[in-house]
Amino acid sequence: MKKITEVASISPSSIEPVLNTHINKMGEVDRFSSDELERLKIVNSGMQNIKILNVFRELRTQLLKKSEKKNFVCMVTSINSGGGASYVATNLASVFALDKAKTSMLIDANLYAASLDQLIIGDAVSGITDYLSDSGLNIKDVVYATGVPRLRVVPIGGNSEGAAEYFSSEKMHQFIDEIRTRYTDRYIFIDAPPVIDSSEARILTEISDMVVIVVPHAGATKEEVESAINIVGKDKIVGIVYNN
Repeated sequence: MKKITEVASISPSSIEPVLNTHINKMGEVDRFSSDELERLKIVNSGMQNIKILNVFRELRTQLLKKSEKKNFVCMVTSINSGGGASYVATNLASVFALDKAKTSMLIDANLYAASLDQLIIGDAVSGITDYLSDSGLNIKDVVYATGVPRLRVVPIGGNSEGAAEYFSSEKMHQFIDEIRTRYTDRYIFIDAPPVIDSSEARILTEISDMVVIVVPHAGATKEEVESAINIVGKDKIVGIVYNN
């Protein structure tokens, strides 16, 4: 199989790399404590395992290089369920937010294993599926501050029936365009379902500038990896991450 781009091997405990003014105005809520960040497995500047942090910093560098340092929409998906896409998406968004000259946004589009509500301080009333199905909601109604400074989350919401059609709608395209162009220092990450098993991930590929595929160590065959690459398209793939 042809090598696509930089590769990293990651796990919560052991990682091996293979491979503006708007911000100052952003309201913040309470920050996660170091213990909370550790429990949530979120990279941070004060973490003890600096090796993990440096791998995600290197991935950030590679993504910026691919995008020529312009902001982008990056979908993160796995080969199969439980492959670690949410972990990688969360920490990519977090490491971008560590840079005080940048903000990041994390969109939970994983209908089958939504997990990003835990990053929100307080209750999430509405999410992306509610926004796409309810004309009465505005973008501000589904964007939440988190315990990580400069990181915003859009949760999945409670109206997941027919989500594949919502994700392919013109309203979804307009939503992505709006949140990307409103702030040029904002980097957007989509936590998507497994690419092989879901039509939603294939749809979300179309509205993303780039895609990172997470491959669980010893959890996917060569044929499955090749199938995922073919589904996404080599022009969209910027990296493959092996998750231990």
